[in-house]
Amino acid sequence: MNRIKLPLLTLCLLTATSLTLRAQNVQMHYDFGHALYDSERGRAHWTSTVEMFRPDTWGNTFFFIDMDYTNDGVSGAYWEISRELRLWRAPVALHVEYNGGMNHIRNAYLAGATYAWDRPDFACGFALMALYKYIQRAPEPNSFQLTATWYVHAAAGRFTFSGFADWWREPGAAGDFAFISEPQVWVNLNRFRGIDPHFNLSLGSEVELSNNFAGQDGFRVNPTIAAKWTF
Repeated sequence: MNRIKLPLLTLCLLTATSLTLRAQNVQMHYDFGHALYDSERGRAHWTSTVEMFRPDTWGNTFFFIDMDYTNDGVSGAYWEISRELRLWRAPVALHVEYNGGMNHIRNAYLAGATYAWDRPDFACGFALMALYKYIQRAPEPNSFQLTATWYVHAAAGRFTFSGFADWWREPGAAGDFAFISEPQVWVNLNRFRGIDPHFNLSLGSEVELSNNFAGQDGFRVNPTIAAKWTF
């Protein structure tokens, strides 16, 4: 998969058009990883992502679905859905999550807590998560995961910097721990003079930084170029 996890809480707090606490978007990424490593010659060139973030009175719900494409059609799929529950004023929420997908991806169930901070105008923010992780049918299924997410909207919303970092325990041939981070940068076209404010197209890039991830031994860097439409 091009993208195994996305920012869960703060990535979607702003759309490219206005300050809002609801966001849905569709992304298409062209992945250069197949050209950088001999062991990844079969890596899919294209990945689509559908995301939704929606808050309510009791917290928020987030999900995304990734699909990889080759000349023969869809070659892989992965999705995550999470629910955050907060019935109090403190910036700490209870967090439950499910991860699953095709091929080698095992079902995973996570539960824990999230601490989130956002600037009052939502120009920037971050979230930190400490989670218990149960990896179904893994040799050692009981594990943990630490996650950080962030976003920054700069230059009156013309540029968005966002991303996440995950570190978790999953013993395998490459080692006992895995790491992945996927910083993104977007240019939000409708924030520029002369472009219709309702033209919600963003152009940008994502860089997958990983270590001992998805069966790969060692550190890898896989960049993409991408387009995103925000609804």
